[in-house]
Amino acid sequence: MEKVIVETNKRPLKKEKKMKPPLAMRIKREWKKNWFAYIILLPIMAHFIIFQVIPFVFSFVLTFMQYRVIGRSDFVGLRNWEQLFSDPLAWKAIWNTVLFSVYYILPTMALGLILALIIKSGVKFTNLFKGIFFLPVVTSFVVVAGIWDWLFTGTESGFINYILSFFGIKPQLFLADSSQALLVLAGLSIFKVSGSTMIYYFAGLQSIPKDMYEAAKMDGASPFRTFWSITFPLLKPIHFYVLIITTIGSFQVFDSAYLLTSGGPNFSTITIVYYLYTIGFTNLNFGYAAVLSYVLFAIILVISLIQRKYFGKDQGIY
Repeated sequence: MEKVIVETNKRPLKKEKKMKPPLAMRIKREWKKNWFAYIILLPIMAHFIIFQVIPFVFSFVLTFMQYRVIGRSDFVGLRNWEQLFSDPLAWKAIWNTVLFSVYYILPTMALGLILALIIKSGVKFTNLFKGIFFLPVVTSFVVVAGIWDWLFTGTESGFINYILSFFGIKPQLFLADSSQALLVLAGLSIFKVSGSTMIYYFAGLQSIPKDMYEAAKMDGASPFRTFWSITFPLLKPIHFYVLIITTIGSFQVFDSAYLLTSGGPNFSTITIVYYLYTIGFTNLNFGYAAVLSYVLFAIILVISLIQRKYFGKDQGIY
């Protein structure tokens, strides 16, 4: 029998797609299935939209306006953004904030780790030390700033100057000296926050298996070698987290400059947030203040992304 091969150019028929139900019907079905969850989420979503989304959008609109609290506001285009590039005080504030971050981030991380190691070492009165180290965190910043101001009074009667006099060091101006004031403010923030970083590091130390320390001890590793080979590497997730939160906090510093120096002397302690506050709530130039807020947002975003790329890889963060 002859085999007849029939060739056809016809493609196999596609399966007909199922028609999706109308949008209204899908919404009705979803509501019927999860109505209780949506009722619970409704106040949260309303709060988020009213106090987060709307202010964020409105602040962006303000960057293109000459906003007046009383009277008519005018659209000025990019004038507020152009003012940023011709404002030397804004760049001074940004530079001061960067310097503050340099003075603040690494010492805060180091001190928090040292305090956590002291507590983890099992010294006597551990609970008492925990309370002492954590006390500045729960104390009002106004109170802590007042104590700091008394300690660093730039006269012979100041407590720190009194201590320095025993070593033959002349009285220092501290907060009244443009070369020292920012360092003193950074010291205040380190003193205030190091207790919370201590808690993060202490939690990380608690999670390290004891077997690793026992194996290192059996191999004859010194305490210093054990720290650099076991403790420090295994704390990398904590390092990354503390680095992120301290960086963000350093660029948002405001209260210490507001309470102690008011941005002085000679604008040496004016930070981007303090300058934003002055422009917005003292000069009532809300348009330019909104521009400064977006500059701050952009700086923190870029630095956080860089930290995430180069320091977050080992933590599985991509």
